[in-house]
Amino acid sequence: MSVLSKLLAAAALTLTSTAYASSPLLLDGNPAPSAADRGEREYFSDIFGTEVVTNVTLPTLTPYLPATGTGNGIGVVVAPGGGYHALSINSEGNDVAKWLNARGVAAFVLRYRLVSGGDDVVAEMVAKPQAQAGRDMDAVAPLAGSDGLAAIRLVRNRAASFGVRADRIGIIGFSAGGGVALHVAHHYDRQSRPDFVAPIYAAARWLGDTALPADAPPAFLLAATDDQLGLAKDSLALYQRWLTAGKPVELHMYARGGHGFGMRTQGAPSDRWIDLFGAWLLDWHTRQVAQGDAQAAR
Repeated sequence: MSVLSKLLAAAALTLTSTAYASSPLLLDGNPAPSAADRGEREYFSDIFGTEVVTNVTLPTLTPYLPATGTGNGIGVVVAPGGGYHALSINSEGNDVAKWLNARGVAAFVLRYRLVSGGDDVVAEMVAKPQAQAGRDMDAVAPLAGSDGLAAIRLVRNRAASFGVRADRIGIIGFSAGGGVALHVAHHYDRQSRPDFVAPIYAAARWLGDTALPADAPPAFLLAATDDQLGLAKDSLALYQRWLTAGKPVELHMYARGGHGFGMRTQGAPSDRWIDLFGAWLLDWHTRQVAQGDAQAAR
């Protein structure tokens, strides 16, 4: 890899630029109706302690594109979590997109299909018997996963207009959104294959004996040991799954951080998790550039 290529690759993820959120798109690429017309509700959840979106029945993708001339060609679909009943839209969605955007990465916040409910779906979820909540999540999870695949497909189909490379498109997901990322990592076709995946404090037990595809993408995994939902072991299992398959994988496990921290500041080491993801993404991007240089030199 040339010195110039290395400098350009490093600069691409350290540029500071303004985050530009475009209008949301339906997953077929057409402009989306307003959130109100789609029947969604956005409010501050006292239970989650953050802004949430609920009642998503018509999935959308909101592009956050770097300022002209500052993009590095990477595109990341961002899938917030919320137990398939809600989306933690800022701390696991928009704020992640803005952080990436400021470093030249195009981000796309996915509002995938959720369990429907009333005015406070989070409170309804907490009040449900555990078995009922589980059944509701199991019913909608495949739909949410297919929305993740459609999001990758849309970004790839419109890569040129978004300023990204068709071979630099991945997905990061949190909690249930991590489940979306894992569905994408196991059920893609040529057009919807992610170039990398990052399931953050995701559940993995539902995968069962599902095999990792032979051409599975590299994975970045991260969670906290004191995860209140007991999902630390799931990240360890995912690491072992990728390792056994001989696929590139990186795992970070914090002693403290709990579950669902996203971009929120808690005074814990996990507050700086996204710097680790940024470093991993830079390393992956640099290696892709190096491979491209090597191929061009042949």
